[in-house]
Amino acid sequence: MSPTPSPSPEDLSARDQPQAALHARAGAVTRARFGDEVFVRGVVEVSSFCREDCDYCAMRRSNRRLARFRANRRQLEEWLLRHRPAEVTDLNFQAGEDPRVVEEVVLPLLATLRRETDLGLSVGLGTLEAPLYRALRAAGASVYILKFETADPVHYRRLRAPGTLEERLDHLRRLAAQGWFVSSGFIAGLPGETPAGLWRNFELADSLPLCGCSVSPFVPGEDTPLGGAPAGDVERVLNCIAALRLMRPDWIIPAVSALNLPPGANGAEGYRRALRAGANLVTLNLTPPRLRAEYPIYTRHRYIVSETYVRQTLAAEGLRPARRGLVAHLEQHLRRPAAAPPAPAPA
Repeated sequence: MSPTPSPSPEDLSARDQPQAALHARAGAVTRARFGDEVFVRGVVEVSSFCREDCDYCAMRRSNRRLARFRANRRQLEEWLLRHRPAEVTDLNFQAGEDPRVVEEVVLPLLATLRRETDLGLSVGLGTLEAPLYRALRAAGASVYILKFETADPVHYRRLRAPGTLEERLDHLRRLAAQGWFVSSGFIAGLPGETPAGLWRNFELADSLPLCGCSVSPFVPGEDTPLGGAPAGDVERVLNCIAALRLMRPDWIIPAVSALNLPPGANGAEGYRRALRAGANLVTLNLTPPRLRAEYPIYTRHRYIVSETYVRQTLAAEGLRPARRGLVAHLEQHLRRPAAAPPAPAPA
């Protein structure tokens, strides 16, 4: 088989026949690597409190109109142990940057799930201090999801993203060195983005010790400084997914629910097209319905991926849920980096 052509910056703006060819190449690479199986991960959003103030996120601490919540650990435990969908092989706990919920809810849940299930366990909890990272690993989590959002440090600062870009990257590298499987990601279409800036995201992602990467369209959030900005282009995001796949055939690349939100998304078509363009992970929302509206990761009216939707989407695309979980796959196919010597906690 001839080598797969590497992606180029021009691929990101492809349309019509060149775009179809790009997606077909990426889809073929995905099927050659992963067959017709797609990983199905459940996500539980455990807190909408956040100490950060990012301009692009409705959970920013300055948003006084959001009814904040922390999930009830006992209720989640019962639901996840007794009633989770059969397709789910992995769980991800996600929150605003809220160390309190990590200690009070996430750590006990991880310990229970590790003891009573064979689920792969992931977390996306923002930048934390080193002791909490260690506690999460000890409790059973294997994958840490920490997005760098944009590879341009000036753009990062203007968006008031957490800390500085270099600090964010330092956390990513330290997590990998400490034995985590690390996934990251960026937002395409952020106000102020340039074509060169978008391509820098690929160069940065490829340089990091990652097991996967996501790309999401910018969706203007209610009650944010960017609420009136135009949404990101779904076509460009789909091209980014294809380019990520061609760049790294081994990566875990999710189809994100936000693909069904911006103008031009054409209902659920954006999500399905992501699977055709190289995505190999779908995330099923297991957050209790009464809490979802107060976790506006994109908007309050975000697209909720349900068990029925996942089943119908995979069947329509000739795909099926993976029999082995994501963490089991990573354990088999990726060797963890050796743990680094103790180092001072990141700022």
